[in-house]
Amino acid sequence: MNVTVAPCAGFCFGVKRALKLAFDAAHEGDGPMVTLGPIIHNPQVVAKLEQEGLRVVESLEETDGGTLVVRSHGLPRTVLKDALDRGLEIVDATCPFVKMAQDRAAQLEQDGYHVVVVGERDHPEVLSITGSLSSDAAVVTGPEDLGGATGDRIGVVCQTTQPIDRLKAVVSRLLETSQEVKVFNTICNATSERQVNALELASRVDVMLIVGGRNSANTRRLWELCREAGRDAYHIETATELDPAWFEGTSDVGVTGGASTPQWIIDDVVRAVEAI
Repeated sequence: MNVTVAPCAGFCFGVKRALKLAFDAAHEGDGPMVTLGPIIHNPQVVAKLEQEGLRVVESLEETDGGTLVVRSHGLPRTVLKDALDRGLEIVDATCPFVKMAQDRAAQLEQDGYHVVVVGERDHPEVLSITGSLSSDAAVVTGPEDLGGATGDRIGVVCQTTQPIDRLKAVVSRLLETSQEVKVFNTICNATSERQVNALELASRVDVMLIVGGRNSANTRRLWELCREAGRDAYHIETATELDPAWFEGTSDVGVTGGASTPQWIIDDVVRAVEAI
């Protein structure tokens, strides 16, 4: 079996930075260490951090002092204030690209624009972006969701892992109904590169394997793109999920991983496929 790994598979800069901060905090800090939700969307990495003493909680009410490591997706400003009021030390592992999206949204609001966020409404990154505002923002997954999100002055930002075509479609529709539309393209370059790499690789192989957490939006999007391109594609978290039937009659397999997928998991998958 000929297995090719996409050039940009695996950890992006923001994830590498977040994990370094998290592991450093776990090794050097005193007292309890928590993250509010998983620091990245990869269950295997989160489990390793828990072994180091960094516990995942769902509410600040579960904490009793210590350190809060802010997840790579960021947190709403009200949550950060609550953490400080509770006496928690803050280690901010927010991805710089997510922080930029938060800042751009806040800037648009300050300048008098009604903010539209292109992304998944309940995704923690989107919640951190809308949570940087003092007024309600419209969150849309595409132009069909715009509804009442119109007005004289509209400002647009985007969840960092969204495809550029989705942002373009929303902006195009807004230009039909609004007098002024100001757009900040806050899509992360790493996301775009992974998508381009995945599609290029998919065009040259029989089967694509997309490796990463099922709760990872950017990993799921890689899988969707490969399927939309007409390629047999499978989204797996680890090599244990591989099914030999997927590779019957094939000789070329492509592998890519989301921005939160560690290299060791990708390597495990490659070895397992080569052994089939």
